[in-house]
Amino acid sequence: MKNFVTSLVLGLGLLISPAQSYAKEIQPDNPFPRVKFVTSHGDIIVELNRHRAPLTVANFLKYVDIGSYDNTIFHRIVPGFVVQGGGYDAELTAKTEGAAIANESGNGLKNKYGTIAMARQNDPHTAIRQFFFNVKDNPSLDPVDGWGYAVFGVIDSGYETLDKLAEVESLPYHAETGWRDFPAEPPVLISAEILPQQ
Repeated sequence: MKNFVTSLVLGLGLLISPAQSYAKEIQPDNPFPRVKFVTSHGDIIVELNRHRAPLTVANFLKYVDIGSYDNTIFHRIVPGFVVQGGGYDAELTAKTEGAAIANESGNGLKNKYGTIAMARQNDPHTAIRQFFFNVKDNPSLDPVDGWGYAVFGVIDSGYETLDKLAEVESLPYHAETGWRDFPAEPPVLISAEILPQQ
């Protein structure tokens, strides 16, 4: 079973992103694309930072563009820490994954309240499609002597929705999967949409 410990990754282009083999360029001249998340607890609009995290943003936008985040759940909610999603549907079926991307955690963006970052396994270059929101400042996730967790955007509007998601009760142990911090009633990411360029 996969290790669902999440962390953010920054890389120097050592790995190939799924987005790199994706023919469609999405708003290539827009340094700050915006994505709207419609969730069961309200809406969130995120501004992505292509300047600081180009590989991560391109990879994320690819999944958004093909509708791969629609009707997924937030499967990990750690009170006072993170809300994670993007990998499973309501039946806990894993969504299709592309290749892992290089870790861009050294880009100067910090894991502060309201930022969005890539989840990964212990290996720093294993982020694929899962992401998380920081529900407080989490300096322990930033790179210090090693790799951190790659932040690639920040909430533009919808902080109240993030706070609602963060308040959802989590189970210390989910018997069916063996996961920790699984929500008793998982919130749903109904849709993710790339907003028109401003």
